[in-house]
Amino acid sequence: MTTTVLLIEDNEQNRYLATFLLERHGYRVVAVNDGLSGVEQARSCRPDVILLDIQLPVMDGYAVARALRQIAHLENIPIVAVTSYAMPGDREKALEAGCDGYIEKPINPDTFVSEIAAVPRPGRPCAEEP
Repeated sequence: MTTTVLLIEDNEQNRYLATFLLERHGYRVVAVNDGLSGVEQARSCRPDVILLDIQLPVMDGYAVARALRQIAHLENIPIVAVTSYAMPGDREKALEAGCDGYIEKPINPDTFVSEIAAVPRPGRPCAEEP
């Protein structure tokens, strides 16, 4: 079974790199470039995991995470903040908004996929490759 990742990222280069790395490891990636589109896409594509930039146009990542946690069929879907916000307190702020994980940018291409695979998901309580 293929794991579907919803990537909410406004930077084209970051979207390309994350998509390339994930698809190379067998993930299916659905990408959008703003927060509101991310919420709308999450409702329809029912991803297995959501990768969420925090600094987004239209609706920032914190608001996106809070909105996603209000959608019943998405409340248990892991949300991982993938962000350049790396000041003290930024990780905690993302987790308080509803994120389950936090990865700082720039991402490390050697560890990025394993970090995503390690996020517990419903029906997959421990880390395993897709």
